[in-house]
This record gives sequence, structure tokens and C-alpha cells, in this order.
Amino acid sequence: MKISATWKYIIIAAGIFISVPAIAEIVERIVAVVNGDVITSSELNGAYEPYKKRIEETYKGPDKEKIIAENRLALLNKLIDNIIIDQEAKKSQMIIKDEEVTDTINDVLSRRKMKMEDLINELAKENSSIEAHRKEVKAHLLRMRLLRREIKSKIAVTEEEIGEYYLKNREAYEGKEAVRIKQILILFPKGADVKTKAKLREEMDTIHKRLLNGEPFDLLAAQFSQGPAAATSGDLGFLEKGLMLPAVEGVAFGLKKDDISKVIESPVGLHIIQAIDRRGAGIKPIETVREEIKAKLEEEKIDKKYEEWIKELRRKSLIEIKPQG
Repeated sequence: MKISATWKYIIIAAGIFISVPAIAEIVERIVAVVNGDVITSSELNGAYEPYKKRIEETYKGPDKEKIIAENRLALLNKLIDNIIIDQEAKKSQMIIKDEEVTDTINDVLSRRKMKMEDLINELAKENSSIEAHRKEVKAHLLRMRLLRREIKSKIAVTEEEIGEYYLKNREAYEGKEAVRIKQILILFPKGADVKTKAKLREEMDTIHKRLLNGEPFDLLAAQFSQGPAAATSGDLGFLEKGLMLPAVEGVAFGLKKDDISKVIESPVGLHIIQAIDRRGAGIKPIETVREEIKAKLEEEKIDKKYEEWIKELRRKSLIEIKPQG
């Protein structure tokens, strides 16, 4: 069995591997092998911990352990897909220059209003280094370039498709004034006192600061939001007046597109919202929604093409998922 050179381990019969030399520092279990590259239990558990914590805190159903196991397996399959994509990127012999990595890091630092020293200190707290971070950024850029070549570059949306979609979905472009928002919601526990609410406010203020520093709303919503839309990155869709809590609605209809609100307190908890789109009474002419429709159709085609592409790569790959226990 081929094992990536980055692994300093020896596989033994029971699916366990130990470090070399013989004095083992850590004994760890392999949970999956993908064309010779392995995923370890610590990698999977580390990636899954935030999701598991959110399920344990918010899910009240009787089959919680089943839900946790199913979501853990779904994440494992996502990690497998990532490895397959990385392997394809390496086989493609695409090159990411050091300057591209540097430019990407500097761009993120600029958007987050951080200095390089801040990033180095942040990485140190996570037991990482700038060298390791550069490798991760390079791998990400390589993966994105491959996906653009294999998928996005092969997608086209015609004017006929845009027109047909508009005619079939005219009701989506008419009606009362509405705003489409994303939300991060932290609920107040039943009977929460002033001290508890103040502590939750501190947590939400930290999330708000991270948003203003440039971290993606979708990712923070998926990680922290306790609202019903957390699974869709906080997207609540279009909401007309009268359908939101008054404290939230008063802010939502005052936001411009892409604006992020301050922390809003309502009777149920603390909210941060972002305005994604607006629509008013009457019908928007196709000229004003052409790019919106094109982007929607393009996204649908990309999703479908990606599923076909990754399914075919999986079919060609040697994948072994070890029994979970």
C-alpha cells in the first residue's frame, strides 16, 4: 500500500500506525485511505469538533448520537473529496508561484486590517507557523485553479436560458418590498439573567469584530448561529415586512446591499444580519435582474458539474473507509 511521503508512520495489520523510530509518540487510528494517502482519527475529530459541539448544544431529538455519527461520516467523505482534488491538482502539474501565495496572504491581511506579526502570533496560538500557513494557502490556490479549469471554464449560460428562467419565475421578481438577509443568532437560555445575557453579548461582539475584519459571514454563521438557517449559512431568503421580529426588521430594511448590522438584541436573543438583496413592489424588468439570474443558473450548473466530476474521480480512485467506532 502506497503512503504519502509526508507521513512518518508504518501501517500495521490492525489499521493502527506508529511513529518511526520505534519509540512511539502517539498511537493513532487510520479512518480512511485514499489512493495511498491516509486520513487519521485526529484529523477527522479535529475538523468535526466544532460541528459536533453545535449539535450537542442545539439538537434536542432522541437520536442525537445517530445524527452525530451521520454528520461525522458526511465530513469524512468531504475530506476524502478534498484529498482526491489535491491529488488531481498535483497530477495536473499546475504551478503556484511563491509571489501568488504572498499576494493572497497580504490581501487577506489587508481585508482583515492585520499585520504579518498579528498573523504569526495567531498561528502560534494554534501551534502552527507561517511556513505551514503558506503551504496551506498554496494548496488552496492549486485546488481552486484546478476547479476553475475542470468545471467553471466549461460552464456557459445562454440568453435563452436567462429569458426562460425569468418567464417561469416572474413571481420571484414582484410583490411587496422585501429584503433577503443572512443571520447569525445566539439564543437566550430560558430564564437568562442579566449576567448570562452580558456574557453572550461579549461572545457576539467578538463574532461581529471577526466579520468586520473580513471573515466570511457564511462560515461564522455555520459555526456559531443557533437559528434554523444555520445549515444554509444563515440565509433566511427574502422576507417581507411584518415577517421578522420588530427589532430585526427595523434594522434589516435600513441596510444597503452587503451591509452588516451591529449586534441586535431581541426578546429571543442576539442577532447579526447581512443584507444580500432587496426587491420592491411591482416587477423588476429583466434588464435589472439579468446578472442575478445568470449567476444563479451558473451556480446551479457548476454544482451539477462538480457532482458529476467528483463522482467520476471517486469511481477511478481506490478508497477504503475503515469501520467507525
